Amino acid sequence: MPEKKSFDRRRFIKSSFVGATGLVAVNAAWTHAGKMTAEIDKEKIIYRTLGKTGLKVPIVSMGVMRADNPNLVKAALQTGIVFLDTAHGYQNGRNEQMLGKLLKDYPRESYILATKVPGEGMKRWKEEKVKQEFLKKFEISLERLQLDYVDILYLHSSKSREHTLYKPFLDALAEVKGKGQARFIGVSTHSHEPEVVNAAVDSGFYDVILTAYNFQQKHIDELKAAIKKASKAGIGVVAMKTMAGGFMDKERQQPVNAKAALKWAMQNEHLHTSIPGMTSFDQLEDDWSVMEDLTLTGEEKRALRLSSNGRSLYCNNCEKCLPQCPYNLPIPDLMRSYMYAYGYNNLEKSYDLLSRTNLPADACGDCTICGVKCTQQFDVASKIRDIKRLKDVPQDFIA
Repeated sequence: MPEKKSFDRRRFIKSSFVGATGLVAVNAAWTHAGKMTAEIDKEKIIYRTLGKTGLKVPIVSMGVMRADNPNLVKAALQTGIVFLDTAHGYQNGRNEQMLGKLLKDYPRESYILATKVPGEGMKRWKEEKVKQEFLKKFEISLERLQLDYVDILYLHSSKSREHTLYKPFLDALAEVKGKGQARFIGVSTHSHEPEVVNAAVDSGFYDVILTAYNFQQKHIDELKAAIKKASKAGIGVVAMKTMAGGFMDKERQQPVNAKAALKWAMQNEHLHTSIPGMTSFDQLEDDWSVMEDLTLTGEEKRALRLSSNGRSLYCNNCEKCLPQCPYNLPIPDLMRSYMYAYGYNNLEKSYDLLSRTNLPADACGDCTICGVKCTQQFDVASKIRDIKRLKDVPQDFIA
């Protein structure tokens, strides 16, 4: 989501020469929260129930992934947001640690917390090790969060029916729920979403689904049908990636209209809440401002039409590019890395994803003509040559 005036921690510290920055940041947080609370009629806020979980939540919740300012989270909770979303790997664990320090001062029943653990090793490890590694990561997450339980634990970033239904993952999730360490269990996906959503419904196992959902998705009709099926089955459905990459261009001159994109997504009554990522108080204010009314203005409709007709930074993860590349490069991951860097201005997430691709140093260097035809009309080779430069930057410069 594009920034306007940013009061986030890093920018504030860079522009400040005094030691009272923390006090000013706190004041900014509560000033924004107070203003927003005063402007919105709490009785008009749109609430929906997260399926059979019975959790009643506003249609806008908080994606904490990129937030590193606890005062921003405080402001979100003050406005009336109750649902916070994080993950084991966000900011290399610092995101969960930040929330753990903050939330220990809040009554446990006053907020809903979700985290995610990646399901790894499905093709490489014995089933018992897969389960053990999943549970080990979740225990680390609980320690960071300083909690005895989370409200929702997701199997993170599932890409297929096979992954969604893999028995060691299901066994691990069932054990966590059985011990009371998670009230509800779910699966998250931003690739082959309809396949994953339908698998989750068919399993009868999952309580919640977190899925990418935005106006740029080429398979949106198929995804809407799957989401409706999930909702009708009593599964809670949460939307992410509603901003479709944040910007339309690398130069960040053409921002996606974030309010319009969020309204468009939440007009789907089968989505129960959304978790837009927030890194500044202005972003929080923009997201919260849609709580009362999802009607798109004429200007917002025009903005979405223009964005839909043009190219964007958002990769649909259709994976149709994969068999076209003679060097078997992980193109969808590289396109996502590119989006994180240029669309979300999140170099740490981009660097982390890029580092896990094992991209050769000479990638796309030998090809005079790229044979990959992207459904988004991306110049794939150019983007890869551009983003791979990030691998040469020392990691401590990124964090």
